[in-house]
Amino acid sequence: MADFSWEALPLRPELREARPYGAPQLDLPVCLNVNENPYPPTQAVIADMTAAVNQAAHSIHRYPDREARTLRSKLAKYLGHDLTTDQIWAANGSNEIWIQILGAFGGPGRTMLSFTPSYSMYPEYARDTHTGIVTTSRSEDYQITTAIALEAIAQYKPDVVAIASPNNPTGTLTDLDVLEEILAATTGIVVVDEAYQEFADAHSALTLLPQWPNLLVTRTMSKAFAFAGGRVGYVAASSAVIDALRVVRLPYHLSAITQAVASVALDHAEEMLAQVQYLKELREQTMVKLWGLDVTIIDSQANFFLFGPFPDPHATWQALVDRGVLVRETGVESYLRVCVGTGEEMSIFVNALSDVLTMERNPQ
Repeated sequence: MADFSWEALPLRPELREARPYGAPQLDLPVCLNVNENPYPPTQAVIADMTAAVNQAAHSIHRYPDREARTLRSKLAKYLGHDLTTDQIWAANGSNEIWIQILGAFGGPGRTMLSFTPSYSMYPEYARDTHTGIVTTSRSEDYQITTAIALEAIAQYKPDVVAIASPNNPTGTLTDLDVLEEILAATTGIVVVDEAYQEFADAHSALTLLPQWPNLLVTRTMSKAFAFAGGRVGYVAASSAVIDALRVVRLPYHLSAITQAVASVALDHAEEMLAQVQYLKELREQTMVKLWGLDVTIIDSQANFFLFGPFPDPHATWQALVDRGVLVRETGVESYLRVCVGTGEEMSIFVNALSDVLTMERNPQ
């Protein structure tokens, strides 16, 4: 059968040099590169999920609730802050939430501002929605200061401002008072990406929603909620913003199975989040061990942290892979990122890194 070569495909020009996004998926004993909660649901929760799937299968010949109102109601209850169902929207991971946000508020002739280093998918969301993207650098300690933010807003006049807090890949937080300065300085929308908020010891931007109609707060069930395979992301905002997202959503974008299983997970929120405090403690313990190896750590409020610096971070990454441990190259100069796995996995990681450092610092 005749086929196009990549070079011959009639692609959009901006996709010509692009490649599919994805972290390496290697069959290794210890995978600490995609910021998952390493602990699966309990058998009791799995049983309830199985029953929910069975129930949903009886009407699988029908389309799902396109408004996902039961799921949205449970998400509102989980978040609290007097949020209502009409202030919540859910989609197939926070990735789809971002595409919908830029589909409604970005697009040709419009611009998104982000603060680097930050989540590597932001430029791809912009590209895929024909939204322009501009970036400005964070401070040396990876913070967004009021001065940095206001200067960038004045210069670029963005339609959308993207702020990950805790930030991926650095784990740093943006203070609420800085967020308020940003919200006051722009007529565009400000999206605070709180994918890792459950791991943070800080107030959520949800507290600002009543005062700022241009604020959107995104979350995911993939990280702390141990629901990465379920693919549910969501956003809290004014009901008017949610209606705008409903305009650009694809029909029936959340399957009946997804809605049913996610609803069960939310019914068991306490159990699904049971390991979060332990993972936070393990994060701190692992940082202390790496300090003992004379490794610099970027203080993090997420379930991951940057560690380094390394003269050749890719070589260090490969050396860890050779020892059965997969961490992440994020593009932050001289640093690698590790997420917090089980206690056993973190011990294996520390021992492997110690071995690699010994080899690097004492070459034969």
